[in-house]
Amino acid sequence: MARLRIAVLPGDGIGREVMEAAFLPLERLGLDAEYLWGDIGWEFWKKEGSALPQRTIDLLHSTEVCLFGAITSKTADEALQELAPSLREKGFKYISPIVQLRQLFDLYVNLRPCKAFPGNPLNYREGIDLVIFRENTEGLYAGVEFHPLPSEVRRILEIHHPAMKRFSFASDGEIAVSLRLMTKRGCHRIVKKAFEYAKQFGRKRVTLVEKANVLRETGGLMIREAQEVAQAYPEIIFDVVNVDALAMWLVKTPEQYDVLVAENLFGDILSDLAAQLIGGLGFSASGNIGDHYAIFEPTHGSAPKHAGMGKVNPLAMINAMVLMLDWLGELDQSKTLEKAVRQVIYEGKARTYDMGGSASTTEMARAIAKKIA
Repeated sequence: MARLRIAVLPGDGIGREVMEAAFLPLERLGLDAEYLWGDIGWEFWKKEGSALPQRTIDLLHSTEVCLFGAITSKTADEALQELAPSLREKGFKYISPIVQLRQLFDLYVNLRPCKAFPGNPLNYREGIDLVIFRENTEGLYAGVEFHPLPSEVRRILEIHHPAMKRFSFASDGEIAVSLRLMTKRGCHRIVKKAFEYAKQFGRKRVTLVEKANVLRETGGLMIREAQEVAQAYPEIIFDVVNVDALAMWLVKTPEQYDVLVAENLFGDILSDLAAQLIGGLGFSASGNIGDHYAIFEPTHGSAPKHAGMGKVNPLAMINAMVLMLDWLGELDQSKTLEKAVRQVIYEGKARTYDMGGSASTTEMARAIAKKIA
């Protein structure tokens, strides 16, 4: 019996392509693992009314960790239109599978390293090496939304928030509300993880990204919790930067940043910005990490227009496997795989179309596999 059980959810579009290609170098590592492939994504939504079937949730509960590819996501109206006709009147509602998984397994850390590999022609500049900690279960992505606005909710808001008077012209059906829901516990633990990471890996600075001058209550809570956590790490520089200013500074001088920590929406946006600094989403991987389980994925989407063409870059998926190996404590295999990625990028003999080359998805992955002894 294999020592590790790893769930594999390829998903939609290019998800299956990059997953299958990434297994070429992964299998060369000789990891003592059993890989259990499961169902997730748009096709299952259309046929079953759920993009995340219960059998897949059960599968994950029987494993130590999960590798995730990519999924297609559309608006609520489009989702309903593409649902099988026999299911349309049964009250099914599309919910993002990856958001569901983050909440079901309390994967409150979204870890996104952004490292410029030497030789990559797409690097904004050399020397970028920052890590983003994004809170993964709260904020505007908590899923607490209303449309139309329930009359009882509206009455409470009008009592407690004078600003609601400005919207008296709109009926309940003309108002949509999304709550940025943040808790003391959620703020505290994501910042603590960022400081623990900085201490473990010798990072010098942790920067909290917020917008408390406008979002005073939620932003203020995050800042107060961060300040409290920072007191236990006097050797690490701590500062707070407004999210709009940080977006500018990341483009101007990304090398000055080390570890960033942010709530869900801000972390999501900044992660994609930072990914472009090191070559784009084709290189960027992330880990959805909780105290007892983790899911690792590329940060790109399912890219339906590229699906089936065998041209997309598999490095984000391979880098997700590097993160998974780190989390599992398989440090030798992790270093071996990352070294192989570095060598292939540096040599420049195999490059996918986004890097200005003509290598296929499989050829790029095979080049990395060949570097593994």
